Amino acid sequence: MTRIHCIDLLHLDLEGAIAAYLLEGPEPTVVDPGPATTVPRLQSELAARGVGPRDLRHVVLTHVHLDHGGGTGHVLRAFPEATVHVHEDGAPHVADPRRLVSSTRRTFGDDHDRLWGETLPVPADRIRGWRPGEAGPWRGLRPIATPGHIAHHVAYLEEAGGTLLAGDSMGIVLAPGAPTHPPTPPPSVDARAWETTLDEIAGIGPERFGATHFGLHGEATERTGALRSALAALESRVRAAMAADDEQDSERFEEEVRAAQAAHLDRARVDRYFDMFAAATDWAGMRFYLERNG
Repeated sequence: MTRIHCIDLLHLDLEGAIAAYLLEGPEPTVVDPGPATTVPRLQSELAARGVGPRDLRHVVLTHVHLDHGGGTGHVLRAFPEATVHVHEDGAPHVADPRRLVSSTRRTFGDDHDRLWGETLPVPADRIRGWRPGEAGPWRGLRPIATPGHIAHHVAYLEEAGGTLLAGDSMGIVLAPGAPTHPPTPPPSVDARAWETTLDEIAGIGPERFGATHFGLHGEATERTGALRSALAALESRVRAAMAADDEQDSERFEEEVRAAQAAHLDRARVDRYFDMFAAATDWAGMRFYLERNG
């Protein structure tokens, strides 16, 4: 069984916001290195675990959003033996991130650079585009297509230990006992595809899962059901608000999400997290999905 380390990237000095995962072994692997702003933290944590510049072999991305993979270009410069693995549909954005950065900048405005830093391109010869059905970077790490949050989302199952490195496919779980929150920002969420993804994850039955936001959790079956319910509830809520032309519901949703999380975590930590990843943006993403799909 591969030893898996959850590395808290301490994004903007906030604990428990963004995680990267190190898989030890003959081919050390990082799953989702995080944004460019946290690369120095990742490097120091890898060094503390004996992974030096010539040791890292693989960087695997669940998807290309900047909180997950924005630092990839910096990591590849610092670790010259590493190769990037990403869904074939995400690979062009790794090689040339300009469109991705432009889209992200529209969402985050003046806060973009403070949050995510500079996203560097990765040379094409160091990118391996993964096609569903193909093998992973090494035996025992199985890629699984998990669309929903975004169409090219991939989770990675460490088969010997039954740990699913889930990215955003299992939702946001900020602490044990805290509610599962559905990350549905515009423009690429697909609620129907996500239902199929959750069916597949339930069929696999992982022993535990690692969420980028945040940490390793053992109750995979329960959390699969919780995310399914949360997605359905958000879809129903947004449908009703659209029918009633209720433009204020996203603000109410934001406060309700924060209050529910604060029953399990410090309210200041909750507010700092959702100031970065606003629940109202997830409301807007579901609305965008419904407008496109009736």
